[in-house]
Amino acid sequence: MRSFAFALLCLALCAPALARDGLGVFGDWAAFRDPQVPRCYAIAAASNAAPDGAPFASIGTWPKRQVRGQVHVRLSRELAPAARVRLTLGGQAFALTGSGADAWAQDRRDDAAIVAAMRSARTMSVIATDRTGRRFTDRYTLDGAATAMDAATVGCARIR
Repeated sequence: MRSFAFALLCLALCAPALARDGLGVFGDWAAFRDPQVPRCYAIAAASNAAPDGAPFASIGTWPKRQVRGQVHVRLSRELAPAARVRLTLGGQAFALTGSGADAWAQDRRDDAAIVAAMRSARTMSVIATDRTGRRFTDRYTLDGAATAMDAATVGCARIR
């Protein structure tokens, strides 16, 4: 039941890419291919309630840009100016760069390190400060993340 509700939430979060193809739902994560762009991505909604937004984390592949495993997080709240954003996985912490309600890894090297850490961690948290000065945390379970990331990579493997 949770996977079905998650899939519906993903469809709502991923709009307006109506031409995308579902590649599967894997635990708490799903994978999609958007042939219009083209891109493929694994995506999950935050597991904690989000009163101010609909937070999600995604790992994207953009074959025509030669980008693979790009980390993107939509936060539950708008960031304070110059706010620090920290992503934690197991015992590892990564600084993200952000603007508005979005955050990304700082570079491709951090993308690769985060994706590798996601494969063995059970949970992921993103901690930041919102525009009102309140600290907040968006939490994710990583059940199915590795399989969804692999499905997204394979989904775009033949696109050049």
